[in-house]
Amino acid sequence: MKRFTQDHEWLEIDEDGIGTVGISDYAQETLGDISNITTPEDNAFFKKGEAFAHIESENASCEVYMPVSGRVIAVNEQLEAFPELLNSDPEGLGWIVKIELSDKNELNELIKKEDYLDTLPEDGEEDDD
Repeated sequence: MKRFTQDHEWLEIDEDGIGTVGISDYAQETLGDISNITTPEDNAFFKKGEAFAHIESENASCEVYMPVSGRVIAVNEQLEAFPELLNSDPEGLGWIVKIELSDKNELNELIKKEDYLDTLPEDGEEDDD
């Protein structure tokens, strides 16, 4: 089950109830070429909505927010040497952390991919006023 946030993060739950977290394809496209990511330590605990990683790219510098509360049990160490994985495969090999969820009820606040995609601007549409 993969779900998304309005802030362009995704969370996928495996059969053991472990969550994998990353950024959406739209987020990486908006950021442009990603040059660096700062990730959290193993065992760090984050509440839903807290910043847990920091990304730097050619277009911006931004925080990545935890979609649900949980404890980090694994960090994608490949991102340190190859941050471009966030561009080439943001919803696969470019995952950022794996977490042990602390409140499964928070999953109800996330949205399905189809609904997430419906919230994105159409091609050619400007976000700025």
